Amino acid sequence: MSFNLPTETIELPSKGLLYPEGHPLSNGTIEIKYMTAKEEDILTNQNYIADGTVIDKLLKSLIVTKIDYNDLLIGDKNAIMVAARILGYGAQYTFNFNSKEETVNLSEIENKPLDESLHTKGENEFSFTLPASGNEITFKLLTHGDEVKISKELEGLKRLKKEGSPELTTRLKYMITSINGDREKKTIREFVDQAFLARDTRALREQIQKIQPDVDLTFFPSSSTKPTNLPIGINFFWPDANLS
Repeated sequence: MSFNLPTETIELPSKGLLYPEGHPLSNGTIEIKYMTAKEEDILTNQNYIADGTVIDKLLKSLIVTKIDYNDLLIGDKNAIMVAARILGYGAQYTFNFNSKEETVNLSEIENKPLDESLHTKGENEFSFTLPASGNEITFKLLTHGDEVKISKELEGLKRLKKEGSPELTTRLKYMITSINGDREKKTIREFVDQAFLARDTRALREQIQKIQPDVDLTFFPSSSTKPTNLPIGINFFWPDANLS
């Protein structure tokens, strides 16, 4: 027997511009279903919680549109996460922050403004001249699949180097797709490790901020005029779970 489950169509921050032509997300929307008891089982699965995959397992279960989850841009995944929370448990999100109870209306969260003139439809690659060194690079915005690879590499490096984890340089190695026309991974990694000036990395991060599609996951704590990142954990999806 089949059962009718309500679904909603969610507008993606990327507007589908960075997905190739013909991709299921190239129209700028994705369909997700409302949470059921099955998804609540996912949220309380201790194995998923322990290995940090619980949110991704949840979103995979909720997405109706036939996609490869690894293709999702990080900003688009954030938008799906917020929509899933609203559909599952409502828009009011109450949490403790700096020993104070805060409440945020998630329905007021908006997509960050997207300057479409900086994008070429169907392409996730951008050119940039590094201002200090003059090197010409191309780079891409990271997907969920990229983040998984980065996490695995960082875990391996952490086991080898107990003193610290080179997260910034590792992420740059996955974002940069060419240096002065050379697309060899070996060349890119050597450049990041040996020749990427701090002034240039800062300029690149600023450029990424201009073009990165995302939702605005900040809020203003009580008695503060400065925005702060919204705390998101298991309780974001199940307010009564009291899980960490």
